[in-house]
Amino acid sequence: MIKNMGNVDQMIRIIIALVVGVLYWQNIITGTLALVLAAVALVFILTSTVKFCPIYRILGISTCSVDSK
Repeated sequence: MIKNMGNVDQMIRIIIALVVGVLYWQNIITGTLALVLAAVALVFILTSTVKFCPIYRILGISTCSVDSK
């Protein structure tokens, strides 16, 4: 699996996932919206951990610098 996610993209995804987590924990988001956003946040955390995004692969996008590959 080739890395295709740069550091900035990784940090943005982690921040979004943390914001969703805090909103859920504070009961600001509830119901179906909370479940959908929690699933997206989980995917963001997983893809940030491995620095690989399958959608980027399909679209031929890479935010990773050449040296990091």
